[in-house]
Amino acid sequence: MSEEGTGLTITHHVQGSGGCYVAVVDGSSEQGYLEWEAGGMREGKEVRIAAHTIVPRAIGGRGVAGALVRRMVDEAARQDFLIRPDCSYVAAKFGENPGWGAFKA
Repeated sequence: MSEEGTGLTITHHVQGSGGCYVAVVDGSSEQGYLEWEAGGMREGKEVRIAAHTIVPRAIGGRGVAGALVRRMVDEAARQDFLIRPDCSYVAAKFGENPGWGAFKA
């Protein structure tokens, strides 16, 4: 999925019982990522634990980390799962976006 007009492409890769959202910025070989792990069930919904968000300095300052979190939240809305924000960055983004409360485990 490409973020409109930003030169940023985010893909989602399921790996075992977890997964990884990977961000690629046009013109850079560096990648940012948000890793998640399976967190069981809560209120009849799958819980995904947002464990780590990493963006290399070479592509920092371009909104990459925020776009990764938005992508995970967008998928939570479409696929009806909850997110447990163990990663401090993801937790901060949930704090900045009270409308995301319905997706927080």
